[in-house]
Amino acid sequence: MRFARYEDRGHIRCGIVSRDGIHPLPEGSDLLDLLLLEDPAALAAAGAGALADPAGPAVDQVRLLPPIQPPTIRDFVTFEEHVEGVRRSVDGAAGVPEQWYAAPTFYFTNPYAVIGAHDEVPMPPGSTVLDFELEVAAVIGRAGRDLTPEQARDHIAGYTILNDWSARDLQAAEMKVGLGPCKGKDGSSTLGPWLVTSEELEPFRDGDGFLRLALTAEVNGEVVGADLLSNMSWKFEEMVAYASRGAEVRPGDVLGSGTCGNGGCLAELWGLRGERNPPPLGPGDTVALTVEGIGRTVNTVVQGADPVPLPTGRFRPRRRP
Repeated sequence: MRFARYEDRGHIRCGIVSRDGIHPLPEGSDLLDLLLLEDPAALAAAGAGALADPAGPAVDQVRLLPPIQPPTIRDFVTFEEHVEGVRRSVDGAAGVPEQWYAAPTFYFTNPYAVIGAHDEVPMPPGSTVLDFELEVAAVIGRAGRDLTPEQARDHIAGYTILNDWSARDLQAAEMKVGLGPCKGKDGSSTLGPWLVTSEELEPFRDGDGFLRLALTAEVNGEVVGADLLSNMSWKFEEMVAYASRGAEVRPGDVLGSGTCGNGGCLAELWGLRGERNPPPLGPGDTVALTVEGIGRTVNTVVQGADPVPLPTGRFRPRRRP
């Protein structure tokens, strides 16, 4: 099933997407509320009930919202090819850090910055080097702690597309402090176009248990990247297990795969080519991301706000009481 949140004539609804359109769930229903029940049967029953009724509006007649307003977003970095290219571009270093192979590393990004599959993306204040990042995200459907990968599979409710928009100039400056990124990453994160439930993607698993989905990135109608999700070095179940180590994952939590390789973002291409070609994104540029079995997002960059001026750090006398 494909669960969508959408705005139709000023009303926010949740529904199931079919070939006939969107089948609305009862007024007031929300995907996060359904996930908080922690009952896959209840989620399936809600979807089946909606599909039993006639379809409502067509997908192109509504504004698609993020399928869920996540309480947290963990963004991993599981594609070796991406790490190699972006490290050369952002840090000027070659190769992949040895520590990367030890565990599926992640950082927490801004859950308040999520936007829909076709929303505009404002330029981050103070940035002139905007980039996209093509990812797939898993959404948690059951709470858990210290899970094994085998247990973690039953805790994934479904998957959606994630575009982790990145201000590369801000990111590069912030990372020199040894903490972050912060403003380089929290401007916008696309989630959408809907949540595809886990069982619908099971036929795409390869012999090693990875989801073999084709990924494509286009900028202004030109393909700049194409990869397979199965090239990630850790499975989603392993990522969930690591996230739950000594901590808790809860319904609605989003876990991004990290950016795919072979042009999953511009910075990787810049690192490989030694020049910013294609150029950074700016107002008027449109990025389309397509993931086999899930769908497609199309976002256009627009002018953003000017940064509010702040002073630089002050040298203080370090007096003691």
